[in-house]
Amino acid sequence: MAGRHRRPQNLPVGVVGDDAQVTQVEATVSEKADGAVVLTRYDSRDDAVTAIEQRESYGAIVLGPSSTPEVLTASAANPTVAQMLDELGQGMQAAIDEQIRAAVESQIAAAQQEAAARVQSLVEAVRSGQVPQIPESGPSAPVQIPAVTVTVTDIVPFAASDPRGAGLGVALFPLVLGGLAVGIVSTLVVRGSAVRRVTTVVVASVGAGLVLAGILQAAFGALQGSFWLNAAACAATIAAIAATVTGFAGLLGPAGVGVGAVFTMLIANPLSAAAVPVEFLLQPWGAIGQWLPPGAAATLLRSLSYFPDAATAQQWIVLLVWAAGGLALTLVDLPARRLRAGQSVAEHPLTV
Repeated sequence: MAGRHRRPQNLPVGVVGDDAQVTQVEATVSEKADGAVVLTRYDSRDDAVTAIEQRESYGAIVLGPSSTPEVLTASAANPTVAQMLDELGQGMQAAIDEQIRAAVESQIAAAQQEAAARVQSLVEAVRSGQVPQIPESGPSAPVQIPAVTVTVTDIVPFAASDPRGAGLGVALFPLVLGGLAVGIVSTLVVRGSAVRRVTTVVVASVGAGLVLAGILQAAFGALQGSFWLNAAACAATIAAIAATVTGFAGLLGPAGVGVGAVFTMLIANPLSAAAVPVEFLLQPWGAIGQWLPPGAAATLLRSLSYFPDAATAQQWIVLLVWAAGGLALTLVDLPARRLRAGQSVAEHPLTV
């Protein structure tokens, strides 16, 4: 099935460091990640943070000669990817600890060899009848044990009202159901001209958007940021889904309601990537899902809530185009045109 998950591919992650460090990280990621991560090099930590805040990267690995290693994550982008990066940080810490242990053991071995050489020289002097030259005692060089700790920093965490992101993860479901309900009611209950159905979709979408945004943001804390922007996104989502249903009905009659509902629930919704990164879906289905109303809505709501610097033009355009296109097809109203042309219901059984 198109929406079935597989191993992630090409998750964008940043890396900061000199040429040697970046080359080493690239080799390690290529060996262990098996295509799950694609690295993008940034000049500084600030550049990597900006990329994360603009949703161009899920996180970053920051290295440098004058700073301790750091792994940047964004749990609000996706907790699963943030956990992957946190595990990467633990792996880096383990590798560093192993290098430190090897270096300390090397220093101890060198000190032991030096002491053994001194003792041997004393023994040989005694055996040859010479007066052994006992070296002046002095403070021995301490074994150097460097302390290097990999820091993991969550750049964009979830809000305290939704610490695990559970509310945001399920926020799309009531919007999809609301859009389907508006579309079905507008088609099967509202009688009269297609203009009345279009008006019903627009008015009901605006009202439902305000109500659902209020519930999701004020009552459950699932949405963050501007209430009015979130309400507009909810209204646009409901309108796009409802217009899909009424648009199919404008072409097919009552059968269009079922086509619109099946398309939304069984095709568009599974491809929305509301709970998983787009990169977790089979390609090109993950990319296609972002051009359907549920996928655009899921990305838009997450960006409005936690990534205000991210570009959202594509998501707004997708929702508005689906809404406008669906309403235009609603106005076409082929069933009514056939009846006005004198064609009987018997000739078109699905026409009302």
